[in-house]
Amino acid sequence: MRPLDNVTVLDFSTLLPGPLAGLMLARAGARVIKIERPTTGDEMRSYEPKFGNFSVNFALLNEDKESIEIDLKSKDARDRLKPLIEKADVLIEQFRPGVMDRLGLGYEELKRVNPALIYCSITGWGQSGPKAMVAAHDLNYMSEAGILGLSAGKDGAPVVPPVLAADIAAGAYPAVINILLALRNRETTKEGAYLDIAMGENLLTFAYWGLGNGFAADQWPGGGDALVTGGSSRYQIYATADGRYLAAAPLEDRFWINFCEVIGLPEQLRSTTADQARVIDAVARIIETKSASQWMQEFAGRDVCCSIVASLKEAANDPHFRERKVLDRMVTVDGKSIPALPLPVLGIFAGGAGGSPPRLGAGTSKLLNVRG
Repeated sequence: MRPLDNVTVLDFSTLLPGPLAGLMLARAGARVIKIERPTTGDEMRSYEPKFGNFSVNFALLNEDKESIEIDLKSKDARDRLKPLIEKADVLIEQFRPGVMDRLGLGYEELKRVNPALIYCSITGWGQSGPKAMVAAHDLNYMSEAGILGLSAGKDGAPVVPPVLAADIAAGAYPAVINILLALRNRETTKEGAYLDIAMGENLLTFAYWGLGNGFAADQWPGGGDALVTGGSSRYQIYATADGRYLAAAPLEDRFWINFCEVIGLPEQLRSTTADQARVIDAVARIIETKSASQWMQEFAGRDVCCSIVASLKEAANDPHFRERKVLDRMVTVDGKSIPALPLPVLGIFAGGAGGSPPRLGAGTSKLLNVRG
């Protein structure tokens, strides 16, 4: 038995936030049924590169799910889906506010059909407020939540983030957390819930320290000028002699003292009162005198909180991740397998060695009891 073996999820979402939330629930045992539009299905199915006859993105995000192909705008769509809705535990959708209502599939309507249903809506700005209907993507949410403004290169310009933090950390993860809370709450109340997940506002959590500094001391951080955004010599990226980069984070004094001793930083620059611009420049000039491997040999066995910036390929082959079997689970398509998406769902809750994504509409006949 996995924790969610008795849970059924109807997933009306596409692309990343909702499907990733559904994937985490599926990994923990839930039965996840994708509701997809005819012919094209989830937009992610068309993404490159391909893995067999699937988009690799779709394959990774939709392992071990089922698929129904149905036109939600058709007059009988709701009636055909009603048997599933009556038995479902969770529904996930990420249309703009009001779309599911117009389709006859809004929460208030479905609550009458299934009072115990946990209905999770994932949007950028939430179901209400001035921005509720504004179209945006991850970069926009990070921009307007103040997160992007905290990143700055040497020229002072914000840097495009390499991760989709809004979709994943502020969308999929909060969705799963609140779905699990709602399932727990339902055990005692016997009632479902409506969950309004807004990615833009959930990003604010990541700037907790900046919000605290601003509200408590009126010290609002800017781009690249704060302790963890590039304003400190103790939390900085330095170039090495061979064109690689050292990520140095000796924040606490015990780490900073070790770091300074190893690199031979002059005593007058080690103080917390030293001008940070001068210290950063001095450290940079020292680090650029040796290669990345030389510095790691120098730091070996010393607590200095320093790492060489790895490529994604290097990280995927890291002996530490291999020993912990982070990429041992497989997703299989047309007889070929690649590592499945690593998820924050512990192995004790996730069964099996892997699975496969669903063919578009493969479960339509069985699940809707109709032809073809």
